[in-house]
Formats: sequence, structure tokens, C-alpha cells
Amino acid sequence: MRNDLTGERAVSAGDTARSSGGVQSVERAFALLESMADAGGLVGLSRLAAVSGLPLPTIHRLIRTLVSLGYVRQEPSREYTLGPRLVRLGESASQQLGVWAKPHLARLVEALGESANLALLDGDEVVYVAQVPGRHAMRMFTEVGRRVSPHCTAVGKALLAQMDDDAVNELLGRMDLVKHTERTLTRPAEFRRELGRVRELGYAIDEGELELGVRCVSVALDGGPARAALSLSGPTTRMTDQLVERAVPHLRAAATALAAELDQARAGT
Repeated sequence: MRNDLTGERAVSAGDTARSSGGVQSVERAFALLESMADAGGLVGLSRLAAVSGLPLPTIHRLIRTLVSLGYVRQEPSREYTLGPRLVRLGESASQQLGVWAKPHLARLVEALGESANLALLDGDEVVYVAQVPGRHAMRMFTEVGRRVSPHCTAVGKALLAQMDDDAVNELLGRMDLVKHTERTLTRPAEFRRELGRVRELGYAIDEGELELGVRCVSVALDGGPARAALSLSGPTTRMTDQLVERAVPHLRAAATALAAELDQARAGT
């Protein structure tokens, strides 16, 4: 479920169940988990009611069940956060997503020569879940499983640019905009302006903002079961404006194809 937490239309979990013919309580439970993830992993019952359209007693019953199973945890503030049992599921799902992405990443490397990556937005961080190294002897290597802040990476910018201003502001309020290099954007206002530029262009660039001498260009998947982005990264000396210009159409095509493939798999077709 995508909802107003991310600037998209809220859909009642009951409506979803009726339209799919599925088990209503199961679909509602997963819809609540997705709403919690969209909220950054911590949310109160009243907000869940607002975005899901479900009555509070129903939400309370579902959340209580999820707490007892370890998929949700109640904080001292009486708000709820995603629970530890989701970690194993998330790790397995990320690995499988990486398997789906590998052929698309390989084609990017074949066409462009530099390292291709797949990253997901996980809470307030970006996690790299797959990579195919470039063809050059000197190439960029991002360890699969590495977590970074969205503000200093092309994939992070591409992913946050998909969110509405309220969701971005909430995330920025929780984030520490650490200065990694002299190019890192550390002021919320300038970062918001950068996201506006990303939305206008349809792709994001990291100009040595995490590591000096490294340039990266990224395009987010439009759709699919998770917020994900593909990127191409390499030394600044090789990641010229001309290569970036060549890379963007390839990244867009790969992102579209991968999102469609994942949607088909989710639908069971």
C-alpha cells in the first residue's frame, strides 16, 4: 500500500482485499506494516487510522497480533515500530531482489563499462543490495549490504525525490546531514532544492559528495514492491558529462524493465 505518507493516494486495506479476493485480515496487516515503513518505522495508532481508513479497534487488534508475533514492537512512547522478526524477511527479500536485478545491472555494465548498483530505501538509510563491477582495472566497489545516508548519494537523492515534501521534511528532521566531503549537501534547504532539480531532470547525480573522486548517476524505479534505484558509478575522470548523458537512457530503460518484472512477479503472472 502506498499512502499519503509518501504523497500518493491512500487506499483502504479493506478495498484492497475486496478487489484482490484475498484474506482481508492478512492484507490489512501487511498494509499497516507498509504504512509503518512509509512513516520511517515509528508511528501511532491514530496516524495509522488516518492513512489506512480502518477503524481504531481493527487497527489495535491487528497491531496487537503483530506485536505478539514479533513483527511490531511497542515503544515506551506508546507508538509502534517495526519489529526484529522483519529483519530476516527483509534480508531474504533483498537478496532475492538482487538476483532479479543482476541481469539488468550486467547489461548496464556491458553498455557503459562502469559499475552498476541496485539500492533500496530502508527506513532512513539507503542499503546497497546488488552490484555488477565495471570492466576497468580501476573501478568502484560498493559492498553489498552497505548502508549510507540518502543525502550524500545519487541513489538516495533519486529515492527521496519520489517522496512528497512532507515526507522528505519528516525524514530530514530525523537525519543528521553529515559532511563527508566539501561537496556534501548539509543544509536542509539546499538539499530540498537539489531534490527539486532531480524531479525536474528525472535522475540524480552524486558529485563526490560521499567520496572524493567518485561520481554517480541514478534513476529510481517507478513502481515495484519497494523504493529502489539503479545507479552507475565510477571515477570522476571517466564519469564525464558525456558518459552521464549516455547512461541516463540506459538506466531509465533498466529501471522500467526491472519494475515491470517485479510487478509481474508480485502479481503471480
